Amino acid sequence: MRFSKMFIPTLREAPADAEAISHILMLRAGYVRQLAAGLYIFLPLGLRVLGKINAVLKEEMEAIGAQEISMPILHPAEIWQQTGRWDIIGGEMFRLKDRTERDFCLGMTHEEIMTWLASREIRSYRDLPQVWYQIQTKLRDEARPKSGVLRTREFTMKDSYSFDATDEGLEKNYQLHAEAYHRIFNRCGLKFLQVESDPGMMGGGYSHEFMAPSPAGEDVVALCEGCGYSANVELALSTPVPNAAVDWSYEEVHTPDKRTVKEVSHFLKIDPSYFIKSILVMSETGPVLALVRGDQELHEKKLSKVIGAHRPAQKTEVKEILGVEAGFIGPMGHTLRIIADPCLKEGLFLTGANKQHYHIKGVKADRDFTAAWHDIHNAKAGDLCEKCRKPLRAEKVIEIGNIFKLGTKYSSALKAVFLDENGQEKPIIMGSYGIGPARIAASAIEQNNDKDGIIWPRSIAPFDLELIPLNMNDPKTVETAEQLYKDLKAAGYDVLMDDREERAGVKFKDADLIGIPTQIIVGEKTLKEGLVEIKDRKTKETARVKVEEVLEKING
Repeated sequence: MRFSKMFIPTLREAPADAEAISHILMLRAGYVRQLAAGLYIFLPLGLRVLGKINAVLKEEMEAIGAQEISMPILHPAEIWQQTGRWDIIGGEMFRLKDRTERDFCLGMTHEEIMTWLASREIRSYRDLPQVWYQIQTKLRDEARPKSGVLRTREFTMKDSYSFDATDEGLEKNYQLHAEAYHRIFNRCGLKFLQVESDPGMMGGGYSHEFMAPSPAGEDVVALCEGCGYSANVELALSTPVPNAAVDWSYEEVHTPDKRTVKEVSHFLKIDPSYFIKSILVMSETGPVLALVRGDQELHEKKLSKVIGAHRPAQKTEVKEILGVEAGFIGPMGHTLRIIADPCLKEGLFLTGANKQHYHIKGVKADRDFTAAWHDIHNAKAGDLCEKCRKPLRAEKVIEIGNIFKLGTKYSSALKAVFLDENGQEKPIIMGSYGIGPARIAASAIEQNNDKDGIIWPRSIAPFDLELIPLNMNDPKTVETAEQLYKDLKAAGYDVLMDDREERAGVKFKDADLIGIPTQIIVGEKTLKEGLVEIKDRKTKETARVKVEEVLEKING
């Protein structure tokens, strides 16, 4: 491909509203343009990258027996209503009516539609297992689209679905997908982690996420260097480092107008880890008091697994139910349900006195209050691993893929059943497996860049080589470049030749910005010696090679 014939609108300055490195570089290097918040146009270079990634996805999916199909983006509401997700999912689902006032939505995922198909086509255990996949557009009305193509309202996903007769079959397909994902991310040149995760709105009982470490990540994972444990902090189990023992008597302490842990800690010169933080929430069955250590944060999803859906109590509700303002709440003397984090079981603590402007020092669990004990704190760096008791570290990551054991959540709702060997009707056992091609591309940039631009992993670069003739007015330069272009293409390489009549400095800047892994530089001075330069974009090392030996060098 000739640069002069391609649409590659590079920019010299970073856009003011772009923060993530991948966002900045994809805009500057002419890979994408933004149409509106969360909506991006992939330009020729960007689309070539996605094409390379999708080719890897197809190869690895088909290697595990998955068959490609294509599902509509527009979905009838009644299918989503049957699974209950029409009502559960909030504003992130795009909803509309057709001309007959029938409800539809734009697909943010395809579990319902895949299951609908299976319910009509799979009849017997002899039809199983099946694995179907697609690479399809999804739409999600993100509240805060940002970070370029990392969080968008319209995006492409590779989603595959397994259909099995037994749990053993599901486990086999789950592992096959996990292994395929490892190969995919390795082939795409990514550093990644497989971590335990929360199934969330997908449902099912078990899931993993694949995460690319990056400062641009919006997720955080807890990692243990001791035993290798890794999990999204939404799910991670940990034990806060125990406090040193203190010899406090049970006494009331005056804390005038000091409500927050930070304020009281500073006023009394006591570390926040010696505090009990009492948080009133309203569940469907009534008010619940949640207790965590003062240096920890309440994990809403963990609490939801214990008490169900809930919301923070309003100030008026706190005063009405507990008889005291927020900031002075303690767990003593209440008859309502109390859920406490296990790190509060041992030791003496300071907490609200249930009395305006006062706290109590020397509070002890089981003596001064009773509670049901559940892990409800948010794991953080420095906590101890639940498995080996070594310290955890936290790392920001980008989610690039996920795998879910759905079980019979969707097949039961949509009556996707089969007859087993004994003629008994049973629901199909399902799994769901997703990957975001654009997220792979952005993660590759986040992990592979320098001050000059992108450094693409070779496997997903838009071109294998960039051929840079420095002076298009020199006949020898042009003749050599044209012959190399022809020979390299004949050898099967994707080649971008910068045939523009631009200064050498402009061509070099654009080449480094675009990030093609290998540059072949044809200049007048080196040609006088019968040589051209081959530059490695990543290492910046250059080698002078005889013109007739370029193919041999590249192949080697």
